Amino acid sequence: MSGLDVKADLHVYLRGARETLVWKLDGLGEYDIRRPLTPTGTNLLGLVKHNAGMEVLYFGEVFGRTPAVSLPWLSGDAEPNADMWARPEETRERIVELYRSTWEFADATIDELPLDALGRVWWWEDGSVTLHRVLVHVTAETQRHAGHADIIRESIDGSAGFLSGYDSLRISDPASWKAFHDRIEEAARLADGD
Repeated sequence: MSGLDVKADLHVYLRGARETLVWKLDGLGEYDIRRPLTPTGTNLLGLVKHNAGMEVLYFGEVFGRTPAVSLPWLSGDAEPNADMWARPEETRERIVELYRSTWEFADATIDELPLDALGRVWWWEDGSVTLHRVLVHVTAETQRHAGHADIIRESIDGSAGFLSGYDSLRISDPASWKAFHDRIEEAARLADGD
């Protein structure tokens, strides 16, 4: 097969997931982007903050590259899970700015290294990796967190979808969504014997 560019394909999916994650913050107030909406504390701004750290670690430390951006929540004296939520003094603008800076750093690593470049993920059991494996892993993780953000955002204000202007959903009006939801609820009750 000619013209196959695996690195470029993976990079497109990573970029799309990044944009989706940031877009999920649009139009929401400070409380809504920060409040925990799962028993484990998952929140929108925390997902963005976590992903910033993930890009620095995987595209930096793993390949012996030092980022120009410093993320305080990755320091050795940071509390556990400091990357999963934002303190009141940590602004949305600053966290998003830092996340976008990590994109530049990660993109440089992706552009400059071949897919078979070797790195080491010290926190994995078998830590020897290639850029290809890291790119697949980070893309999958970012897509996963973008899915978390989609569900969290929908629970806040009903907004859902992949990107601004493209929701990728087949139903668009609230009455149809309600009917669809009720149909699924009824099917669940019938399957349970109610």
